[in-house]
Amino acid sequence: MPHSDVHGSVHNHVHNYGSINLDHFYRVPHLVKPGETLASHDYRVGLGGKGANQSLATARAGGRICHWGRLGRQDAWARDTLARAGVDVSRVELVDEPSGHAVIQVDDRGENAIILFPGANHGFHPGELSTLIETTRPGDWLLLQNECNALAEVMVRAADHGLNVAFNPAPMTDEVLSLPLEACRLLFVNRVEAAGLAGVDEASAAEALLDALAAKLPGCETVLTLGGEGAWYQHGDQRLHQPALPVTPVDTTAAGDTFIGYYLAALQEARPVADCLRRAATAAALGVQRPGAAESIPERDEVERALRNGPAGS
Repeated sequence: MPHSDVHGSVHNHVHNYGSINLDHFYRVPHLVKPGETLASHDYRVGLGGKGANQSLATARAGGRICHWGRLGRQDAWARDTLARAGVDVSRVELVDEPSGHAVIQVDDRGENAIILFPGANHGFHPGELSTLIETTRPGDWLLLQNECNALAEVMVRAADHGLNVAFNPAPMTDEVLSLPLEACRLLFVNRVEAAGLAGVDEASAAEALLDALAAKLPGCETVLTLGGEGAWYQHGDQRLHQPALPVTPVDTTAAGDTFIGYYLAALQEARPVADCLRRAATAAALGVQRPGAAESIPERDEVERALRNGPAGS
């Protein structure tokens, strides 16, 4: 557990080996059909990627976060966006290759279709990763998602270096099952990810998901996020439940990323787990009431206000 001075001063960094994507949104009357040329009636480009979203959330929560990433040189504005939010971007490399990006069609009924290109996010080399890990101190946190390459190598090297590895296996793929998950100290999973990891039905009750995860990874702390059913923490014999907060969601796109960033920032401040859960759930509840991904992640002062007054009234 990181140690703190007073009032949230922290000594342990969070390092995020994470994706940075550009999200290209096109509003269309209907999703394009094979052979069809369709005019879009709106377009915007925004910062995306689970890694970038989680770094933004950690920084907005007041955490100390350094992002490790790769980005096409022409897209330096995305690095600048992270920097303005308080993310340390000194380990974000600008490269002569395409950035990771998503092409997102959204039709008039709200349906979407997405093409994802990993791009620079999948271009890390072993030597670079060793160098990055050497910049950390034992006891720091390393946050990972499933949108960058060489995860198995990073997990093992980080654990050997004395880092606390936190892993969010999103998007969930079969390859996740072959990763050295025993190197992780903390898992952040939703229902789909928990069921996939544990090999049980997605419709299983929360307690059954947690039981199965505990049997598979007995030494690992688990945070299970279930949207309207709230969130759970489990480690050994300890199990805590954070009820969902009473809000009407507008867009849940970055809710999980917001939760993770705020949880880790609270953990950096050595807050009790129950407080980490409550702060993370409050931040996520604020975020789902506004559209968008990165732009929906609330600032810390909004969350502090909501903790006093309730997220629906903030």
